[in-house]
Amino acid sequence: MKRRILILNERDLANPLAGGAEVHTFEVFKRLAARGHQVSLLAAGFSGAAAEETLDGIKVRRLGNRYSYYAIISAAARRCARDHDIAVDVLCKLPFLSPWLLELPCLAIVHHLFGATAFRQVSPPIAAATWLAEKLIPPAYRESVTLAVSPSTKQDLVARGMKPERIWIVPNGLDHSVYKRSESAEVEPLLVWLGRLEPYKRADLMIEAMVEVRRHVPEARLIVAGSGTARPSLEALVHDLGLDDTVKFAGFVPETDKAALLERAAALVQTSEKEGWGITVLEGNACGTPTIASKVPGLRDSVVDGETGVLFDYGYQAQLAAAAVKVLADAEFRERLSANALAWAARFSWERVADDTEKLIEEAICPGSGELDLLASPFTV
Repeated sequence: MKRRILILNERDLANPLAGGAEVHTFEVFKRLAARGHQVSLLAAGFSGAAAEETLDGIKVRRLGNRYSYYAIISAAARRCARDHDIAVDVLCKLPFLSPWLLELPCLAIVHHLFGATAFRQVSPPIAAATWLAEKLIPPAYRESVTLAVSPSTKQDLVARGMKPERIWIVPNGLDHSVYKRSESAEVEPLLVWLGRLEPYKRADLMIEAMVEVRRHVPEARLIVAGSGTARPSLEALVHDLGLDDTVKFAGFVPETDKAALLERAAALVQTSEKEGWGITVLEGNACGTPTIASKVPGLRDSVVDGETGVLFDYGYQAQLAAAAVKVLADAEFRERLSANALAWAARFSWERVADDTEKLIEEAICPGSGELDLLASPFTV
C-alpha cells in the first residue's frame, strides 16, 4: 500500500550542514518516493534556500532557520498531520516527540545520541539543552517502532530505557554505482581522514599522529577531506607541528571525487568519539580501502577489527600511529584487509535499507502486519 510519509529532520540534503543522517534520509526515502509513496520533509531553512522545493522526489518545506526551527516545528507538523499516514522522526539532534504531539503512528530513526559528547561539541547552554532533551526520548518513543542504524545504537537506547523488542537494527547502505574498485586503481602511501570537521570527530588525533607516522614512513601523506567549524584550529595545528608538506585540506569533496580519492588511499581514518555507524567506512570498503578507526559505538560495528580494518582505543594516539604505519608499510596485511573490505561492503545497499524501512513503516501503521520477519541483516549473510 502506498503511504503518505511526513519526515521531521532539521536538515535536508541541500543544507550546507548536511551530514550522514541526511544522506541516509534521502537515499532511503527517494527510493520510497520512486515506489509511489508520497514523501514530505519539514526541515530548517538556510541562507539562499527556497521555502519549498522537490529534491529526489521528496517535497521539502523549509521553516525558519536552524535556531527558530525547533520553536515552530511542532505546530507545523500538527498542521501537516491530517494529510499524512505516518510521522518519521529522525533523532540525530533534538527529539521531535511526535508520539506525544501528533495523532499519527511514528517511526523513529536513530543514528546516535550525543549524551555527554554534546558538551565537547557546542556551547554549554546548547549542550545542556541537548542532553536534557535526550532524556525525553525513552518515555516518548518507548512504544514506537524504532530503527537503529547499528547494534551500538540499539544498546545505547536500551540502556536509556527503550524496549529492545521495539528496536530493529537496519545498518546504513551504499551506492555501489559510485563506490567501487576500478581495475586501474593504484594505492599511494596516503591516509584519508573524511567527515565533518567538528570537535567530537577528533581529526586532531590523526594530524598529531602523523609526526610519528613520518618517522617510519617518510613518504606518508594525509588528506583531510570535509568542512566544519574545527578547520581553522586544525590548520593551525598542522602549521605548529611543521606538517604543511604532509597534511593537506581538501574541503568538501563531491561523491565521484571522493570515490577516486578513496581508491588511492592505503586507509581511511575515522577518529571520532562516537558515531551511529560511519557511512564513509562502507564507502571506503567498496573502493577496496580498509579503515583505521576508534573503537567506539558505531565504528566498532562497521569496522571488523583485523579483517576490514584496524580499531584503536579512542584517544590513544600511539595505537593510531602504529596502526597507520602497519597498514602503510605491510603490503600483504593491507591487501588482505582490502579484499575483506570489498567482500564486507558487498553486503550493504541502500535498496536493502529502503526495503526494511518500508516494512517498519507498515508495522508502525498496521502492527502485526507480518512483514518484519522478512528483514534481512547484513551481519548474518
